[in-house]
Order: sequence, then structure tokens, then C-alpha cells
Amino acid sequence: MKLILLQDVKNVGKANDVVDVSDGYGRNFLLKNKLAKETSAANMNEVKLKKGAEAEHARRALEEAKATKEKLDDKKFTLKMKCGEGGKLYGAVTDKDIADELKKNGFDITKKQVVIKDPIKNVGTFGVRIKLHPKVSSEIAIEVEAL
Repeated sequence: MKLILLQDVKNVGKANDVVDVSDGYGRNFLLKNKLAKETSAANMNEVKLKKGAEAEHARRALEEAKATKEKLDDKKFTLKMKCGEGGKLYGAVTDKDIADELKKNGFDITKKQVVIKDPIKNVGTFGVRIKLHPKVSSEIAIEVEAL
């Protein structure tokens, strides 16, 4: 029995996939729990349109990430932090601190997109990677200064 999945189903497929399952499993589980619908011409056309829209959305997100990368590449941002003797910070620079600084400068970056290799606990300049898209990331410089 061929069905179109409405949701992701473990070990079967993802949403909008056309899958071939046994008749009993399809009727008694997938259709009964509204996890799938039958393959008809109208339903197949609807799936085709949804996949096209998803592909367009993914393409736009990638283009947007590339444009943001162009603006971000090799930029330097300055953070002023409280520190003790010898330039050692009280605490560390967090991904939230960096995301907030980028927001102040007009970039829509969340703390989940900021990747810090080693904890930043001293005054100085450090390289930080920003993940804009699974395929696109940018390197920026963070300069930490004493407050």
C-alpha cells in the first residue's frame, strides 16, 4: 500500500514522503492515527507543491546566510569586560555576550549560532566562528578589553 506521510514516522520515513508499507500497517496504524493519507492525484500534487515550496525556502535561507557571511567576514568586534590583575577576566566571555554585541551592530545572530573553541578568560583578540547555515559559517575577531 502506498501512502503519503503527514508526519515523520520512525523507521518509515519523513513528512511528505511517499512510502510503500504493508496493508495492515497502513490501514490499522498510519491511516487510523492520521499519520498518513492515501496517494491520489490531488494528494500527490499537493506534496509536489509543498516540496517545491520547501526547496525555495531552503534556497532563500542559504542565499541570506551567504549575504550575511559577506558582511561578517573578517570583522572585528570589541567587548569591554571587568578584569583583574594581569588581564584575567572575572568569569569568561560567553556566546550570549558575543551574540548581544553582534545584535548591537545590526546582525541577527542567536547565541546558538556562536561557536567558541576555547573559553575566553583573558584580555586579547580571539577568533570566533558564527554558524549562519549548516553549509555557511563565518570567522570573526573578538577583541576583549578591560572595562
